[in-house]
Amino acid sequence: MHELLDYIEVVACGVQANRPALTFYLVLYLRMARKLGGFLVLFMAFSICDAATVFEPISDSHRSAALELFTPVDGSFGSLQDTYEALRIFEILNIEKKPDVSTATCQEVVEKLGSSSPLKDLFYALKVNGILKCNVNEEVFKDIASRLKAVVSDASTLLDIYYSVGSLILIKDQASNADVFLNDADGTFHSIKALSQSDGRWRYSSDNPASSTYAAGLALEALAGVVSLASSEVDQSRINMVKSDILKLFDSIEKYDDGTFYFDEKLSTSERQGSLSTTASVVRGLTAFAAVISGNINLPGDKILGLAKFFLGIGIPGDAQEFFNQVEPLAFLESNRVSIPLILSPSATVLSLTNKDQLKVRVNTVLGSPAPPLTVKLTRAFSIGSKDSAIIENKELQYDPKNGVNVLDAFPTSVDVGNYIFVFEVLLHDSNSENIYATGGQIHVPIYITGIIEVDSAKIAVLDSDLGSIETQKTLNLAGQDVVSLSANHLQKLQLSFQLTSPQGHAFKPHQAFLKLRHETKVEHIFVIGNTGKKFEITLDFLGLVEKFFYLSGRYDIELTVGDAVMENSFLWPIGHVELDLPEAPEKAARPPPLPVDPYSRYGPKVEITHLFRAPEKRPPQNLSLAFLSLTFLPLIGLLVGLLRLGVNLKNFPASAAPATYAILFHLGIAAVLLLYVLFWLKLDLFTTLRTLGLLGAFLLFVGHRTLSHLASTSAKLKSA
Repeated sequence: MHELLDYIEVVACGVQANRPALTFYLVLYLRMARKLGGFLVLFMAFSICDAATVFEPISDSHRSAALELFTPVDGSFGSLQDTYEALRIFEILNIEKKPDVSTATCQEVVEKLGSSSPLKDLFYALKVNGILKCNVNEEVFKDIASRLKAVVSDASTLLDIYYSVGSLILIKDQASNADVFLNDADGTFHSIKALSQSDGRWRYSSDNPASSTYAAGLALEALAGVVSLASSEVDQSRINMVKSDILKLFDSIEKYDDGTFYFDEKLSTSERQGSLSTTASVVRGLTAFAAVISGNINLPGDKILGLAKFFLGIGIPGDAQEFFNQVEPLAFLESNRVSIPLILSPSATVLSLTNKDQLKVRVNTVLGSPAPPLTVKLTRAFSIGSKDSAIIENKELQYDPKNGVNVLDAFPTSVDVGNYIFVFEVLLHDSNSENIYATGGQIHVPIYITGIIEVDSAKIAVLDSDLGSIETQKTLNLAGQDVVSLSANHLQKLQLSFQLTSPQGHAFKPHQAFLKLRHETKVEHIFVIGNTGKKFEITLDFLGLVEKFFYLSGRYDIELTVGDAVMENSFLWPIGHVELDLPEAPEKAARPPPLPVDPYSRYGPKVEITHLFRAPEKRPPQNLSLAFLSLTFLPLIGLLVGLLRLGVNLKNFPASAAPATYAILFHLGIAAVLLLYVLFWLKLDLFTTLRTLGLLGAFLLFVGHRTLSHLASTSAKLKSA
């Protein structure tokens, strides 16, 4: 089990290693999982690895994903909120080949602005107009501004103030002649501040006692808008109180072990937001408020950098709303007055000693813009297995201005294949930049050093069990395709040995070295190969393994498996086979286990089922069939003759309109029943026929009753007369 745990660590932690080694381990992993229980092995795979995380700035992958996620349908993205989010993403990512929805969208924007739309619709209509620059009359902006100022004065909920103030800010940027300034900015500021709580969170209204972190972001945005719209300067003491609230809010921030910071919503109601939208709301509010006030907000730079890492650590979301809540906050962090985070990212986390790869790192802003002049220093590097022993210390990387990367030309001889943590430090050249940018101190980056491992002195031998003398020995050429053929009995041993050497000439111990013997009945036996220094050796004593082998004599295929995530030439090599002669099994010996059934085989093609039908009976001659058909018409002819002899006539057929109609319908119903019998004979099934016959029967019962009632009434009148 210990060897299996080592193997699982490779699968869990070596995902970024070279592709051949990774493919090799994934195949082996699936085989192991099938034998030991998929859930247990999968759980161990995700619980072992505890390595540093690599964060990458926004890249072209995000731009491609944006075009897929934000796709218009019939010339529209949907609601105005969805439209704004799509247009805003295209604007942030500088996507030039974007869908053109201006015609239909501007028409909707003009309609919303020209009517008494809800505050939220008005807010997003103005946001969309700020990007598309639709043709809106100046008088419309003036009317909207007048109405919004009245709403701000009477608003009692945070959302009403947020949408109203936000709309006024948008009008201020889009219509210079509109009067958007607040006469009682201090009063509005106080109304918003009154909803704050002692822990830095905010309530949505005075009637709602629950406080929210998401609402705190909205409140900070609204307060920033009030400061911008104030006709006179807002009291500085109020600004300082909000700064204090921000510091309290950041005291409750959550943290991951990799330096990622985020906000989590505490509400348990339907208004609860996820961590992504909550963190995005706080970032919007923080950056908006910091942009309109004088002085700084004394927040630690590592927390701002941790927020950026939170958004970047998500990867590329598959949902449009989540994508927007990731990219837009990063755009605000790209240029803010609190602290601008700088992201250090390696060009590759897998480097080959064999190919003499160079270590290259980039330092950019969150959106990938160039960083200010700086130096990247490799303070130390250590193996994951020995954190206290550094292999590199205080190495300054050389800056390549042509490619915009910092390069470590070559690794020292102390660096061999393995899994390492490289600790970097970013040093800004301008001391004033330290108050503007957040570098994060020491940055831990996982680096995998790979190489080709030499396999030497590979031998396989059959030994005498008593004396240990070599009976048969063959040299193995692991680079070739030669296979060996051996034979042994239960009194002998099978010995395999080889040596592994790293590119730096050191002994190399792979995560896994297995020897597998597979019987011709598909029963497999796997053995772990131990090592002493460079030499790996295993000796199988068949006398002690007869029960494990279930006394099965015959041919056993031999397969050697050696692999590691940092081993570029990991291999699974069929050595050959051994003809094994074992004694007969005792009566009570264990039987071989049933072969495992591949669960995927149930979805494969099934065996074709061929049905044998009974041969049809021989038909009678055609003339005989026609003669029999003629005989079937004789009863009909007899019926007609009998009716004529009885003097059947239509004298009693009703003469008035209503009774005559019922009589006609009755006879048509009889004809329909006869036609139904014919259709049943030709094509209808029994259930359809009975269902139709039931409906016709009910119809005949009704019209027949009316017809007979008329005849009875007429007969009674004739008798009385």
